[in-house]
Amino acid sequence: MTCDSILKLIPLYYYGELTADEEERVEEHTHGCPACTRELVQQRALAAALDKRRMVAAPMLLEDCRSDLIAAIQGGAPRVAPAVMGPWRLFLNAMAASWSGVGRLRGPVGALALIAIGFFAARLTDTTAPSGTDDVYSTVRSVQPDNAGGVAISLDETRRKVVQGRMDNANIQRLLLAAAHEDNPAVRVESVDLLRSQSGSTEVRDALLNVLSQDTNAGVRLKALGGLKPLAGDAEVRKTLRRVLLADDNVAVRLLVIDLLVANRDDNMVGMMQGLVQKENNNSVRLKLEKALKDMNASIGTF
Repeated sequence: MTCDSILKLIPLYYYGELTADEEERVEEHTHGCPACTRELVQQRALAAALDKRRMVAAPMLLEDCRSDLIAAIQGGAPRVAPAVMGPWRLFLNAMAASWSGVGRLRGPVGALALIAIGFFAARLTDTTAPSGTDDVYSTVRSVQPDNAGGVAISLDETRRKVVQGRMDNANIQRLLLAAAHEDNPAVRVESVDLLRSQSGSTEVRDALLNVLSQDTNAGVRLKALGGLKPLAGDAEVRKTLRRVLLADDNVAVRLLVIDLLVANRDDNMVGMMQGLVQKENNNSVRLKLEKALKDMNASIGTF
């Protein structure tokens, strides 16, 4: 894939909105492209900044948004603009000016715009008071005015809580182990990276082995390998490393596995490498296997 196509996918990749095949293509490209890797880092920084951003919602913001949304859906004109145009009104006017010549695509583009407006409005505004250190995020599902002048609002609430502690804290470790299985690959990378320092724990070791064997993101698997490096002599770890060497589709992962196996060589490993080198299609992996066998004074091939 070209850099232009990858750059368009990076925001969706960060929020876990790509298919497994698309994620793999993005990861393979960024692994060898410094420019796209920098863009991915910038995307993470932007998302982190958006998560911290708070704006005080205007008292009439909900009513303005509801009226503008109804007008857009029904194809009518928006309500009479207030004398002083606020940020929301300026944004809508700018969007209307940008799309004035869209023509036959006006309907689909307008629908996409409403989705985008709702997404960013939810991230940049906070209409509920926080409780302590918790952040409450509300998603409005329906708004129904009543005859008495009131309104019934149906909404879903998600509460975000920040938990802090040392790495040896049992609750922190429990949360990191859970984060290692989150849908967002960025969260998995960060959690596995932190868990590497606790690989002496049997529970953490098993989690790293599971990540190495099953995680779909090569970057996460590489982090797990880094955590398993001090345990490369462990029998269970070596068994998993041999399976990964035979089955993993990422060259960088397989090359690092060879290094770990060679650092703690055994007779079973020599035979497995001799069989693999004969049918290996990747030139880098094959050369690495040949060098490892020569260093161990083993023949290249089986007899």
